[in-house]
Amino acid sequence: MVQWRRTAYLMCGDWDRGDDILQRVLTELYRNWARARQADHPDALVRTMLLRRLIDERRLRWAGVRLGTALPDVPTAATDPTDRITLVGALRQVPPRQRAALVLRYFQDLSVEETAQAMGCSTGTVKSQTAKGLATLRTLLTPSLTGN
Repeated sequence: MVQWRRTAYLMCGDWDRGDDILQRVLTELYRNWARARQADHPDALVRTMLLRRLIDERRLRWAGVRLGTALPDVPTAATDPTDRITLVGALRQVPPRQRAALVLRYFQDLSVEETAQAMGCSTGTVKSQTAKGLATLRTLLTPSLTGN
C-alpha cells in the first residue's frame, strides 16, 4: 500500500492528489474484487488503474486548483533532501506520459515490457517516452547541478 501511494505521488507530484487517486482506485478495486483477485499480477493491475485514473483526471481538468506551491517535507534515507526536492520539482515539469514512463521504469523498477503493459502502449513508445523524459530531466536539472 505504501508503494502504491508513493507511485501515485510520483505520477502526479502531489501527495494529496495522489492519496485521492489511490483512494478512488482502491474503491474501484473493492467493487470489482471478484475480477481483481483473479489477476496474475495484482500490483501491475493497481499501477495500471492508478495511471488510467490520473489520465482520466487530467482529461476532466479536475486538478485545476492548487492550494499551495511548496513541496511537502519527505524524509529520505539515502539522499540529500535538497536533491530530492529538486528532482521532484523537475519531475513535475515533465509531460505526463513521459513522467509516467520514468516513474514506472526507474522508481517502480519495472521492465520495459511491464511498463508498456501498465501504460497500455508498445515497448517502443515506452522507450521513446523514457528517453524524452530523461532528456527533459537532464535539461531541467543541469543548471541546478552546475550551480548556475
